[in-house]
Amino acid sequence: MRIYQAFPGGRAKALTMSYDDGKLADERLLEIFNRYGIKGTFNLNYGLMDMEIRLKPEQIPRLYRGHEIATHTMTHPTIARCPLVQAAKEILEDREGLERITGGLVRGHAYPNGSYNEEIKDLFQKLGIAYARVVEETEGFELPSDPMEWHPTCHHNHPRLLEMAQWFADFPKRQYLKLLYVWGHSYEFDADGNWDRIEAFCRIVGGREDIWYATNIEIIDYLQVLRNLQYSADGTQVYNPSAQSAWLAVEELRTVEVPGGGYVKL
Repeated sequence: MRIYQAFPGGRAKALTMSYDDGKLADERLLEIFNRYGIKGTFNLNYGLMDMEIRLKPEQIPRLYRGHEIATHTMTHPTIARCPLVQAAKEILEDREGLERITGGLVRGHAYPNGSYNEEIKDLFQKLGIAYARVVEETEGFELPSDPMEWHPTCHHNHPRLLEMAQWFADFPKRQYLKLLYVWGHSYEFDADGNWDRIEAFCRIVGGREDIWYATNIEIIDYLQVLRNLQYSADGTQVYNPSAQSAWLAVEELRTVEVPGGGYVKL
C-alpha cells in the first residue's frame, strides 16, 4: 500500500507569503490578500512602531486578523555583527512587545537585512523561535529542510514571478508536495509603482480548491504533525499523537484524515 503525506484537506500544494517591517502599505496588501483568500506572515519591529511610516500597535490586532505576526527584531540591526547578548535582547523584547499587542504566542522570524549565522540560528531557536526566513531564494517549490534557515521561492519582484505562479497553479501531479513561498516589503509596491504585479499574482494563485493557503507558522506546525505520525510495521494503521489532524493520500485514490489523538486503519 502506497501512502503519501498531504497538506490539510488532502491537498498537494501550499502557498505562503512573508512581508517585512510593518509599513503603512501593509494595509493595502492585506486587503488584496483577503480578497483572494491568501494568507501571509508579517514580520514586525516592535521597537520602531513609533515612526510615522509604520503601523501603530493599536492597529495591529484588527489589521492582521487571520494572518501571522512574526518577529523581525526590536530595532532591525544587522544581527550577525552584534554580540549574542544583544541579539538575544533584540529577539526577546520584540517577542514580548508583539505578544502584548496580540495576546498570543509569537514564534516566527525573518532575519533583518538577511543577516544571520549558525550561532544566531541556535540562539533564536533556544529563545522560542520555531523558524526563521532568509532572503536567498531557491526559485523552487521545496519544503524547508532547515526551518531556522528557510529559503523562499522568490521575491515578488523576481522577473519570472507570474510565470512561476502559473506553473505552480497548473501543476497537476499529486505525488509531490509543492510549496510556493514569496516574500518582500509592501512599501516596495509604492516605490516601484507595481501594485498591479501582486494583483496579477493573486489572481493566478488565489481562490483555488487545490491549494492550501497558510501562514509560515501553520506550515511549520503542520510539518511537525506529519513527522509525529506513528505507523504500524505493516503500514496499515497510523496513530496521530498531535492535537491537530493530519492528512494522507492512500494509493493516490483516497484522502484520509487522521484526527488528533486518533488511530486510523488505512
